[in-house]
Amino acid sequence: MKEMKRISLLALALIGFSCSDFLEVSPQNELTQEAFPTTASDALLSTNAVYSTLRNWHFNTGGFPILDIMSDDALKGSNPNDASGTVGPYDTFSHQTTQDGLDRWWAAMYQGIRRANVVIEKVALIDMDDDLKKRYIGEASFLRALYYFDLVRGFGEIPIVTTTEPPLKVQKSTVTEVYTLIKQDLLIAIDALPEKDGSEYSSEDLGRATKGAAKALLAKVYLFEGDFVNAEKYSLEVITSFKYDLELNYEDANGQNGEHGVESVFEVGAVATDGGTGNQYANTQGVRGTPNRGWGFNQPSVSLRAAFEANDPREDATIIELGETLDGVLIQGDGTTPDQVLDANNNVIAIESYNQKVWIPGTTTNTQMGHNRRLIRFADVLLIAAEALNENNKPDLALQHLNRVRARARGGNNAILPNITETNKAALRDIILHERRVELALEGHRFWDLVRTGNASTVLGPLGFIQGKHEYLPIPQNEIDISQGSLVQNPAWN
Repeated sequence: MKEMKRISLLALALIGFSCSDFLEVSPQNELTQEAFPTTASDALLSTNAVYSTLRNWHFNTGGFPILDIMSDDALKGSNPNDASGTVGPYDTFSHQTTQDGLDRWWAAMYQGIRRANVVIEKVALIDMDDDLKKRYIGEASFLRALYYFDLVRGFGEIPIVTTTEPPLKVQKSTVTEVYTLIKQDLLIAIDALPEKDGSEYSSEDLGRATKGAAKALLAKVYLFEGDFVNAEKYSLEVITSFKYDLELNYEDANGQNGEHGVESVFEVGAVATDGGTGNQYANTQGVRGTPNRGWGFNQPSVSLRAAFEANDPREDATIIELGETLDGVLIQGDGTTPDQVLDANNNVIAIESYNQKVWIPGTTTNTQMGHNRRLIRFADVLLIAAEALNENNKPDLALQHLNRVRARARGGNNAILPNITETNKAALRDIILHERRVELALEGHRFWDLVRTGNASTVLGPLGFIQGKHEYLPIPQNEIDISQGSLVQNPAWN
């Protein structure tokens, strides 16, 4: 794999690039400090540039699905020697402040924030249609909130940058301060953005932020803050808008047939190519060997297999097994990756397998890169509502949304996945967390769910997780080194 260029937050050039088409990411025009957007067409290009960070491989936790790898849902994957010193340490919580990928992820997030700041600050000054201007600023505000939400969950206290001309030395802000900014941005987005089926967006605008996406993200933000009243409020507003529904077929929730479909609240579009519009994140996890669909990272764990109830169709739709046939393609796997790994007691602790949720029909790595990654889908919103309602002492209402998710999963087979009837608050809390695990498996949610619910040390402790340290990643050491003392390392990482 190519060595990726390292970009520091404090060394970022004051340059953004824009796109002639919404799905293109190749640089078409520079917007420097001396030539900020001044026309309506500049405003569109600047707004498109904020989205382009979503298609940056580094946006995805530095390129690798480390959030799944650090959870109990997955192992590093690939063959044992591949990236054993770079990605492997996340598997055992032995990663360090200089660990590969952290600086790339950090830099990608701040690149997106920089581009959002250009729109929020400079497009506001352009003489153009007021409604369109408001929408562009709303889109940029949504994306800035999204980028900061990843940063604050990943690193805790981080610098807040809301201007195109930040000071040379940027201090950390508290987690509370970051969440306050995120909520402010999302309220602006909710006010400014159209609904998913609004006339403001054409077919060429598929993938742009919507009012529903902003409300769903705000509900998730409140969930992470433990504000269940507001998590309930905004998740129910998405549900009762009736703009979204569950795909009839669970596989379509992440698959090609469900792209920009009824379940998609916010997703990242991709084109099946190795150019700038492809999804390298899907290729990173694609089947290794035969067929050659990618690198094979993010191997589903034995623990994840055991988490599915008997005959739950979601297990087969989540895990690609050796010997199965998908879209006419026989999965034979990689000769350098063991089919099984046994411990000293001959217990199976690893099985060569792959993440089916990033599968795209085809036989090459190029076609594999056509996967549209779903960042927010309606099933997640339903489970947020269920969790919030239970915490707000409304178990009967919580069960409605929980069982709606299970009903779709059973696919009309009433012999499996029976409705949950538990109303004890603590017991139902655990059931909802478990349902999140199997419904959203290998989509990057599990690690953060364990941390925010206080279950990380119990579940992940045997894997190496240390309470008081591994809730957050370390600030990339190169950022500490060049900050001239303005940034300090996270506790327990010094």
